[in-house]
Amino acid sequence: MSKAKQQPKSNVSLPQLRSMIEEISKDRNLPSSAVQTALREALLKGYERYRRSQHLDQMQFDEDHFDNFDVFLNLEEEAFQVVATKTIVEEVTDEDREISLSEVKNILQQEDAEDSTQIGDSVVLDVTPDREDFGRMAAIQAKQVLAQKLRDQQRKIIQEEFEQFEGTALMGKVLRFERQSVILSVNSSFGQPDVEAELPQKEQLPNDNYRIGRTFKVFLKKVREGSQRGPQLLVSRGAAGLVVELFANEVPEIEEELVRIVAVAREASPPSRNVGPRTKIAVDTLEGDVDPVGACIGSRGSRIQVVVNELQGEKIDVIRWSPDPSTYISNALSPARIDEVRLVNPEGRQAHVLVPEDQLSLAIGKEGQNVRLAARLTGWKIDIKDAKKYDPVAAMAEVESQRQAESEYQSRYQPDYQDAGYADDNY
Repeated sequence: MSKAKQQPKSNVSLPQLRSMIEEISKDRNLPSSAVQTALREALLKGYERYRRSQHLDQMQFDEDHFDNFDVFLNLEEEAFQVVATKTIVEEVTDEDREISLSEVKNILQQEDAEDSTQIGDSVVLDVTPDREDFGRMAAIQAKQVLAQKLRDQQRKIIQEEFEQFEGTALMGKVLRFERQSVILSVNSSFGQPDVEAELPQKEQLPNDNYRIGRTFKVFLKKVREGSQRGPQLLVSRGAAGLVVELFANEVPEIEEELVRIVAVAREASPPSRNVGPRTKIAVDTLEGDVDPVGACIGSRGSRIQVVVNELQGEKIDVIRWSPDPSTYISNALSPARIDEVRLVNPEGRQAHVLVPEDQLSLAIGKEGQNVRLAARLTGWKIDIKDAKKYDPVAAMAEVESQRQAESEYQSRYQPDYQDAGYADDNY
């Protein structure tokens, strides 16, 4: 199928078109091409409404009826033109999509039209109305539609530019409050314009003071898709990934891959006000002369203190990962002193940890927080036992009765972050 050439253009004037595009581009932080695309779509919508108003009693238009129409902007002449791509047919049944061969000859006024055009070809035709009042009507319709089209363009650009930053930390400034959410202005640190991000209540830290103008590091959890209102970026202060990002920024050995973060378990919003936020992070290295825990803590605690300050005093335990479950569990219960770790049900990942009587409360932690985080960090169900009162026979009988619950424990006690991949979060 060939395409016949287009007949001469007839434009509708749009005074100050060029300056309008430049002004919108500057005000909206949008490239000129995006503004022109939005304007073309708005003008096309104006033409559609014009066409519908001309045929209120004659025909019904489907949603895709005008898919073969387009609008061209002429910045030099500050005008626009509406065109339609039509198929040449013997008998016209839809004048918006079809045209007869005889009409094509008449419009194109070509001496060789009979040889160069034939049935089945397509032709691009100027369908801009001749009526002078169409220019005013199109301008009114364009203004009504343009704002939404510009918002759509902004959302598209944000989605394309920020998707690459999902799972990273950004700097955010508090702008305002909407219901229980905090709205922040964030930038990507790569020259992108500031955009709004939502920090829902469940992603906030209890110790944060969200006053207008204050800045925080936030973790970009998701770039929302679709056309819903409000900020597209969903950020978090409570995600385990934020701790990972903060340590990666402060510890050169992590950036150089000399030290790796194996797992993180975080309780940013404890179930009780009597318990503060706390994180356990397991690190490891393949370099014999590198101390992974010391690298993360820094000289006199300088590196970890930066992270703690950013998280408003959150308690952070950095422990050494080990391939030996007993050693790993013992390390995870830091700062408690452990006598023995018994892997009473390896298949069910269940362990009994024997501690001195004076270490019981420390191993369990306030309202069970220490052992709860250790269980999530290691993936093992951990039962803290008094070493002096421990009865191995009774303990094994108890284990047998719990074997049926193994699958439940495995799904419940999982780290938030493991082997450089984040666990599934509920957005």
